[in-house]
Amino acid sequence: MLTTRTGGFQIGFRRGWSDWQKDLDGLIAWAKSNEMGVVDLGRDGDTSAKAVKAAGLHVGSVDLAEWQGLISADAMKRKDAVARNAAYIEACAAHGVRNHFLVMLPEDPSKPRNENFGYMVEGVNELVPHLEKHNARLVIEGWPGPGALCCTPEGYRACFEQCPSMAVGVNYDPSHLVRMAIDPIRFVAEFKDRVYHIHGKDTEIVDEALYEFGTEQPATFSKGHGFGSHHWRYTIPGHGCVRWIRAFQILADAGYDGAVCIELEDENFNGSEAGEKKGLLAGGHFLASC
Repeated sequence: MLTTRTGGFQIGFRRGWSDWQKDLDGLIAWAKSNEMGVVDLGRDGDTSAKAVKAAGLHVGSVDLAEWQGLISADAMKRKDAVARNAAYIEACAAHGVRNHFLVMLPEDPSKPRNENFGYMVEGVNELVPHLEKHNARLVIEGWPGPGALCCTPEGYRACFEQCPSMAVGVNYDPSHLVRMAIDPIRFVAEFKDRVYHIHGKDTEIVDEALYEFGTEQPATFSKGHGFGSHHWRYTIPGHGCVRWIRAFQILADAGYDGAVCIELEDENFNGSEAGEKKGLLAGGHFLASC
């Protein structure tokens, strides 16, 4: 199976939404025939992980069942979200799943960020005993969606200060950091002990468009990029500006033993089965060279 040259991390991909990827048996067969040893699953980890493991592959992460209810102003909604997530974590643990992926998206993004942050801390800390019981972990991705928390060093740092359990960690996706002009290498150096999973996704900064449009206003006449904006776009690893070898060196020195799973969001490859397979393979072989 494919592994990175630096660190020997297994390489796989996140299951997408296109028709060919909805066929789990076909997806598993394609992964095995192309030396992809790891698959990230969605909110169906309690049922799909069994088939992945039975085929001799690893599950990198599954999506946590309930995200926004965990960050609700309503204490009962938070309690219900914790209960639902706890049952899901237990069911996934029966198949050896440890990593539970989520983005810290609040139920009401219009509320002040510091208020939603407080709800997040309460919800996460209520969930922690259930994670610890099953040797499971949250892997938080910093996608800067509507009202999202834990996207920047400030947010992650505060989260780990107020949710100190080592069951709470990072899904390292440098593409989002590059998009926000946050140094992904400095970030991984600071949070290396909390990185439990990696998304293989990159970002290209389009310098000419950055001059033309800047970062603060949408373009008036120009059409933006798919999986991006006007001055940046997500790409497969190797087609952006992330220093993957340096990131892997830092993580290897810190004892990281997880996987790197490509999250395919690239306008040059998404949209057809042939294109998506080509993108996954190109990204996987690039990572293997790093």
